[in-house]
Amino acid sequence: MTTSSGYLAPGEGEMVFSVSASPIKFGVGALSELGADAVTLGMKRVAMFVDPHVLTSASGETALAALRGAGVDAVVYDHARCEPNSDSFEAAAAFSRDGRFDGFVSLGGGSVMDTAKAANLLATYPDDLLAYVNAPIGRAKPIPGKLKPHIACPTTCGTGSETTGITVVDIKSVGLKTGIASPLLKPSLAIVDPTTCESLPGGVVAACGFDVLTHAVESYTARPYTSRPRPAHPSQRPPYQGSTPYNDIGSLAAIRLGGRHLARAVRDGHDVEARHQLMFASTLAGLAFGSAGVHIPHAMSYSVATLKHTYRARGYEECDPMVPHGIAVVINAPAAFRFTAAVNPQRHLDAAAALGVDVAGARPEDAGSILADAFIALMRETGLPSGIAALGYAEADVPALAAGAYAQQRPLTMAPRAVSQQDLEGLYRDAMRYW
Repeated sequence: MTTSSGYLAPGEGEMVFSVSASPIKFGVGALSELGADAVTLGMKRVAMFVDPHVLTSASGETALAALRGAGVDAVVYDHARCEPNSDSFEAAAAFSRDGRFDGFVSLGGGSVMDTAKAANLLATYPDDLLAYVNAPIGRAKPIPGKLKPHIACPTTCGTGSETTGITVVDIKSVGLKTGIASPLLKPSLAIVDPTTCESLPGGVVAACGFDVLTHAVESYTARPYTSRPRPAHPSQRPPYQGSTPYNDIGSLAAIRLGGRHLARAVRDGHDVEARHQLMFASTLAGLAFGSAGVHIPHAMSYSVATLKHTYRARGYEECDPMVPHGIAVVINAPAAFRFTAAVNPQRHLDAAAALGVDVAGARPEDAGSILADAFIALMRETGLPSGIAALGYAEADVPALAAGAYAQQRPLTMAPRAVSQQDLEGLYRDAMRYW
C-alpha cells in the first residue's frame, strides 16, 4: 500500500494496535433487560436522557418500565437538542449536576447519546466545555478519571455513538462543530434493540444509514496504523489509530450490510429485516471507527452542518432547520473518495465491491470514481440532496467551509493522504453538485 510521504513507511512506525470496545447487548427484546443491567452496574438513581418522541413510544415505555420494575429511580430529561450545541450541553450538565445521579441512561439517536456523554463528563468533572473540546478549537484537557456508568440505547440505525468515546457539539461561540474524544466517554454498556428503529421515517433512515456507510468506508480507507510513530509509552497510543486488521473486518461487514439493506430500509418501513440489518451494520461500523477513526468526509461535515441553518431534511420536519449529521457527512463523501483513492486504490475498490459494484477488471486509477459513483447512485435512489448547493451553499462559501474543515485536525490526521486547506476548497467545489 502506498502512503502519503508525510507518513512512515511500513516497518518504520507503529507495530501494535489496541482494541477497547464497549460491552454490547444486541437483539430483539434487549431493551426490556435495561433495568437488570442498570442494577448490575450499581445504578439506583439515574438520569434518563430521551428524545420526547421516543419517550411516548413503545421503546420509551419499555425502558421506563424496565428501570422502575428493577427498583431504579429514573428521572427523565427530554430536552436534548437535535444536533446539540454548546447551550444544550450546558443545560444538560446543569440538570445532571443538580440531580445527584449515580448513573446515566440514554435512549434515542446520536444527539441524545452524545448529550448524555457530555452531561456525565461535565457533572462528574465540572469545567468549561471548551476545556475538554478537541484542539485547536478547545484545550483538549484530558478527562481526569472514570465517569459514572452510562447505558446507551440507540433508537436510530446510524451514529454508532453507543460504541464510541466521542461526543459532537456545535460550539456557538466560534460557529464550528467539533467534539470531545476520550475512551472514558464510551458507554459502560450498549443495549441495541433493533425493534426501536422500525417506526423511523424513511428520511431519518436515509440520513442515519449513510452515516453507517461513511463511518465504515472512512475507517477502512483510513491511514494504516503502521504509518504512525511508535509511542514513547503505551499509554500514549491514541484512541484513533488508523485502519487495523480488527477494524477492517467490521468495516467491510457494515458496508456489505448497508449496501444491501439501506435502500430497502428507506423505501419500506415494514421491511423489518432491512431495518434490523441496518441497525446491526451501525453497531459494527461504530466498533470499527471507534478505534480506527474517520477522516475527510467527517471533517468536512462539521462546516456543512454549522455555517447555514436553512435546510429542512425529509423526516426532520419537526426539528429546527439544520443538516442532519449523516447528510452533512455523505454529501462530501464522493468528492473525498475521489481524492483519497490515489494512495490506496485497492481499498477503495474493496469498499465499492462490498457495496455491490462489479469491480472485475477495474483499473487502480479509476478506483475513486468507481466508489464515488456507487455512493452517488445510492444517494439518488434514497432521495438525498444532489450536493452542498442543495443545502444553500455557493462558491462564495467555499473559503469559510474549508477553513472550518481544516480546523478539524483530529479526523484529518486519519486521512490516507495529507490534505491542505486548499485541497479542501477543491473538495467542496467538487461536492457542490453531483447530478
